[in-house]
Amino acid sequence: NRWLAAPDRARILPRMSEPKTKILVVDDDLRLRDLLNRYLGEQGFAVRTVADAHGMDKLLAHERFDLLVLDLMLPGEDGLTLCRKLRTESDTPVIMLTARGEETDRIVGLEMGADDYLAKPFSPRELLARIKSCLRRARSLPENLQPDTARALGFAGWRLDLATRNLRSPEGVMVALSGTEYKLLRIFLAHPNRVLNRDQLIDLMLSRDASPFDRSIDVQVSRLRNRLGDNPKEPAIIKTVRGQGYVLSAAVDAEA
Repeated sequence: NRWLAAPDRARILPRMSEPKTKILVVDDDLRLRDLLNRYLGEQGFAVRTVADAHGMDKLLAHERFDLLVLDLMLPGEDGLTLCRKLRTESDTPVIMLTARGEETDRIVGLEMGADDYLAKPFSPRELLARIKSCLRRARSLPENLQPDTARALGFAGWRLDLATRNLRSPEGVMVALSGTEYKLLRIFLAHPNRVLNRDQLIDLMLSRDASPFDRSIDVQVSRLRNRLGDNPKEPAIIKTVRGQGYVLSAAVDAEA
């Protein structure tokens, strides 16, 4: 298959011992869908595949998936549009696939709420590793965050709705968050009044191989501060601890 790296086209790995999880593959390449269906099925996953947004919407209307593998270049609605729409409805992990591997494309995909990004051609083993990494992060809830019981989180007059991802200012104004900003804010809200260094933030945000965040975690914090109207010279909500990292300097209240 032209979307897979040559050494891995014929390789079959041992069956995974992890519990079976449900994966939805959305890609208009029939050969790739068939290959991933077979390969991921051999690894112990329950796999469904569709070719476009219409097929995805039909399945999501009555089935729940643990992770989506979503192609960027789809007929009709593209992957970025679908990812942005998904992020308004759920926290299901999304891995974007694309034939374009430029850094700008990767960052845009991640900004739209994708959890990871993989350029074609790719190795099935790499996709498997990224799937396992995304699932591991999704299942490792940060301490102090209990989405099953908390409907919203309040801090410093702000309110974050965990279901809709809507952020409301103390003045009642709705503030739009990108997928990255939402993740970063939830990390800070999960660890209030605790200093988090850059390495910890990167580990909590994404896997180590996500290079865009390795180089721009400070930029992401700056953008989040801007959303919160936090003075960059004298921030009151997300403070910088010199030589250590950042801290959310506010009490966090969970609303059931």
